[in-house]
Amino acid sequence: MIEKKELRSKYKELRSKLSNNEVEELSMAIANNLLGLPIWEQSFYHIFLSIEKHKEVNTEFLLHILQGKDKNIVVSRSDFENNSLEHILLTDATALAINSWGIPEPKDGIPVSEKMLEVVFIPLLAFDKIGNRVGYGKGFYDKFLAKCNPESVKIGLSFFDAEKEIGGVLSTDICLDYCVTPAKIYSFKK
Repeated sequence: MIEKKELRSKYKELRSKLSNNEVEELSMAIANNLLGLPIWEQSFYHIFLSIEKHKEVNTEFLLHILQGKDKNIVVSRSDFENNSLEHILLTDATALAINSWGIPEPKDGIPVSEKMLEVVFIPLLAFDKIGNRVGYGKGFYDKFLAKCNPESVKIGLSFFDAEKEIGGVLSTDICLDYCVTPAKIYSFKK
């Protein structure tokens, strides 16, 4: 069992070694694998916009799939004072700007309640075989997911395979329903 802090370091290092081409190819493979999930009948999808400098999964391919299926796409704006997220409907008129942390965010727009979100795509550094996940450690997504409907489908996106078990999991940590990698779909639905 590896503790979260150790996993953060390990996976930040692994991601830093990926070339930009590898990030693109692996991200496209993840987007293609997502098509195999039973999630495409929903209406409201929350997507994260990738932090390029951290070599996160590029969600642009997923964004194109959602737009092609005419779905309501929701993105977030971060509030670093209380580590929370505000959710905004992404439209053709939504202006995006990169914040001080390198996160593309909507400047303003139509707010969307967490309760309306049916599918949430989640950035992460690592995950384990039972659906626990490790993010950057600020708790943004745990607070956000706690406000969503319990039926909301939570999907992690990762370049790497599952760890056996993550140590230091808290009762407030919210598990994934699925995690999609370039090679595999992990299902944790009970």
